[in-house]
Amino acid sequence: MGIIPHLASAYFYRYIHMKYIAPLVLLISFYHTSLAQQPTAGGPGKITGRVVDSATKEALGYAAVAIMPRGTTNIAGGVITDDNGRFTVENLPVGEYKVKVDFLGYKAKVVEGITLTAAKPAATTGDIKVASNSSSMKEVTLTGSRNFMENKLDKFVYNVEKDVTSQGGMATDVLKKLPQVSVDINGNVELLGTGNVRVFVNGKASSQFDNNLAEALQTIPANQIKAIEVITSPGAQYDAQGTGGIINIVLKDNKSQGVNGNVSATVGTRQENATLNLHAHKGNVDLNGYIQRSYTIKSSTLSSQTRIAGADTLKQTGTGDFQRKSVTGSLGMEWAINKHSTLTAGVSMSEAPHLNSNFTDQHSITGTQDTLTLRNAINNADYKSIDWNVGYRKYFDTANQHILELNYQGSADVDYTNYLQSNRYGTSSQPYSGSHGDDNRNIGYHVLSVDYTRPFSKDVTLNTGARATFSNTNTLATHYLLNLNTDQYDYDASQLDKFTYTRDVYAAYASITVKLGEHYSFKAGLRDEYTYTTFVGDSGKSPSYNTWIPSGVISRKMKGNQTLKLSYSRRIQRPWPGDLDPFINAADPTSLSSGNPYLLPEKVHNVELSYMKSFEKGSSIFVSLYMRYSTEDMQSYITYYDSLQVGNNIYRNVSVSTDKNAGTQQVTGINTSGTLSLSQKLELRCNVTVFNKYIQSNLVAGATSNTFNYRINGNATYQFTKTLAGEFFGNFRSAQTEIQGKFPSWTSYSFAMRQYLWNKKGSIAFTTNNPFNKYTDQATNVTGTNFTLTSDRKVPNQSFGINFSYRFGKIEYKETRHEGMGENE
Repeated sequence: MGIIPHLASAYFYRYIHMKYIAPLVLLISFYHTSLAQQPTAGGPGKITGRVVDSATKEALGYAAVAIMPRGTTNIAGGVITDDNGRFTVENLPVGEYKVKVDFLGYKAKVVEGITLTAAKPAATTGDIKVASNSSSMKEVTLTGSRNFMENKLDKFVYNVEKDVTSQGGMATDVLKKLPQVSVDINGNVELLGTGNVRVFVNGKASSQFDNNLAEALQTIPANQIKAIEVITSPGAQYDAQGTGGIINIVLKDNKSQGVNGNVSATVGTRQENATLNLHAHKGNVDLNGYIQRSYTIKSSTLSSQTRIAGADTLKQTGTGDFQRKSVTGSLGMEWAINKHSTLTAGVSMSEAPHLNSNFTDQHSITGTQDTLTLRNAINNADYKSIDWNVGYRKYFDTANQHILELNYQGSADVDYTNYLQSNRYGTSSQPYSGSHGDDNRNIGYHVLSVDYTRPFSKDVTLNTGARATFSNTNTLATHYLLNLNTDQYDYDASQLDKFTYTRDVYAAYASITVKLGEHYSFKAGLRDEYTYTTFVGDSGKSPSYNTWIPSGVISRKMKGNQTLKLSYSRRIQRPWPGDLDPFINAADPTSLSSGNPYLLPEKVHNVELSYMKSFEKGSSIFVSLYMRYSTEDMQSYITYYDSLQVGNNIYRNVSVSTDKNAGTQQVTGINTSGTLSLSQKLELRCNVTVFNKYIQSNLVAGATSNTFNYRINGNATYQFTKTLAGEFFGNFRSAQTEIQGKFPSWTSYSFAMRQYLWNKKGSIAFTTNNPFNKYTDQATNVTGTNFTLTSDRKVPNQSFGINFSYRFGKIEYKETRHEGMGENE
């Protein structure tokens, strides 16, 4: 028969064992006992333990455990292990016992010499290590399926690693297909209609993600993502930053012995990339790493804009060319020092240079005078980031529930942006004005944390910890004006910007998780965060402040795999360095942009009531009612000036875009999503979010905005054969109205086919996005004090691509659970 190494590690075999083998083993054993003797009377004794794979040390759920009195084959008690391999058998008389473990694909294991006495009626076996019944290890791949969506006490887990369409893309392509999540055409992420989302990778933050999320997501290849955790009401153990909630991207790992990995390459009309992933495991040391190179092929965006301010009208039409290159990589290490302690370390880096060039025709109309100006502008950006971390985990019990964790994380970003622009009259070949600006931003980020988990019983667990976060931003921005006599850009000392910003956050938390019988689970916590901020030029408007962050969730499990949850959390959104940096980008001298160092943090209350029902064969339905109320709501705001002096330079008929605290905002909505497995071949998924957004502005007296919004996406996957799969995905976002106007809707759709090769070691896929529409129209209407602005952008969103991937090395298997940001069942 061929070898089946580590069969139980694959979900298919676990399902078979859980569904048929384990109950059958116990049934036969108990039947044999009933024939041999009368049932043994109950007693005060209890035996606990855990079953693990002897090679990988992975917990084995759904193994059959039988307790037998010493010297007999009679069964005194039995049970099937839970998801984490743990078991408890109670009501045993005092005496000597042995424990027998049976699991499909493994050799039966018997543990002898367990004694229960009146003085000590409880005993533990520790980890019972069972070995595979295979005699050798050949290259073999085991695959199995798990539900797309898993409902945990304080989060939802989406298992995305088998996604057909996204494998040749980036993290953004995966996120836009998740329930509760929405991504716009510019890569901005929303969670239940709120854009201030905190994104982690393997439970760790990064200054790169905090400062430029849309860009950072374009550096993570989709084929490295194993699962994504969505936490809409984070508990006390999580940082309070991020009013929209937390999204944790869990990267793939591998615990098998030996050396293995995969390669992947994509060629296409919009994007090309290549990825190499390697894994090595020997003894107690595990290494994982990958390197990825990506190139976004140059594409052109068409734009037009009209701004009317009193008697002045400005009309612009133009073309902008954009391209991006990036390289990213990571290396991680895990060392099992002994069975009670583990050391982890990792480093990752990325670099992503951008080039954006624009050519604009500009008509400035005052009365009957129409002046034609032609402007050339080039925007360059280069984002460099390196992150590193070291962690230590200590287990104090054999069940690995009593834990102490110590972690250090560091991050350094170097963000460089510049612009160069010149203007000339339509009839002239020589420029009449021009400017150049450089912005060099350095961000340092360090986090020290300690977390302690202590179970007082199987139903009560305490979590507590402390964290200190230190961040520092230093910016030097220089400006240059075109000298018409020398045709050179001369340094303008009057517009020199130096910006130094420090933010330190000290936090402590405690939470308790309680299981109330078989149906109820409750978790409540309190977090305290003290924020200390300073910046050069501070006039007392960036105070230090203390914030109390309460949170709680209660869950009820009902018959028929139904779960009802009610949760509350308070969150805070501190502005990022890019929002604060006062650097003025004048690539378009009629429309400037700048940061605001006086932004105050936004604070929000979240309440959510959710219901989920899981059906057989992977189908499920999920409904969530939610409300979010925020104060000091941060929004981008445009102000028009007839004349604005910046340094020694005067800008006329100019608008300035910057972030401001707009007032209060209330979002009330409902999210419905579902997965329908119509057969073994066809699976459908749909996600609908509908919400009302009400904003009261303190920027314009009496100004309010009350709008209805919705987000819809759908996904259909069809398995034509065992090796050929196809997928369709469609997405629609309604237009969204903010305090100054209406921002565009967005529609996208994609098709994909994937053919597996060489016993599923390799695959080739074809993917197309928006094949029937070269451009996506983005229309915006803004109204402000003394001006109106309408604009339209035609964004290239059509693409065709082919992806090839190949997996090499020894056995690869699917784990029963993944390490994310803590498991709360």
